[in-house]
Amino acid sequence: MDASGDAYSRIKSLLDAEGAAYREAHHEPTRTSEGSAKARGEELKNGGKSLLLKVGDEFRLFTFSAALALDSRPLKERFSTRYVRFATKEELLVLTGLVPGCVPPFGRPVLPFELYVDDSITKNERIAFNAGSLTDSIIMPVNEYLRAAKPVVFRFAASRD
Repeated sequence: MDASGDAYSRIKSLLDAEGAAYREAHHEPTRTSEGSAKARGEELKNGGKSLLLKVGDEFRLFTFSAALALDSRPLKERFSTRYVRFATKEELLVLTGLVPGCVPPFGRPVLPFELYVDDSITKNERIAFNAGSLTDSIIMPVNEYLRAAKPVVFRFAASRD
């Protein structure tokens, strides 16, 4: 599946169909959450960091505040597995058409995965995220994002310390 060219348009189509409020930001390519936050003029905590992980035998999409780190223990407990790993660059490209750093926080119908969102996202007024490229971001109210994305919400992120 090649979602790279149309991930951005799929996101916008979904948000428009849902009547969601959002604003677009076009910026220089960013490769880190900190760089993305600066380019968007947003606090790091508002950044939605999305990772494609293989949990057990299945790839799933997880989004959490960019100010936090992934904690794999809750994932292992929730999905009754001892096996959690990041998708490789090659797997990510084959499964999504995307490169690391531009995965948007949307499962179906944008990307073909179940979407899980850490409750850290729900504590912010806005979410800002790379929208299928390293140069296109979307900033929107969290309540509008949750309504459009329809994720499963639970805690799986922890402090970076």
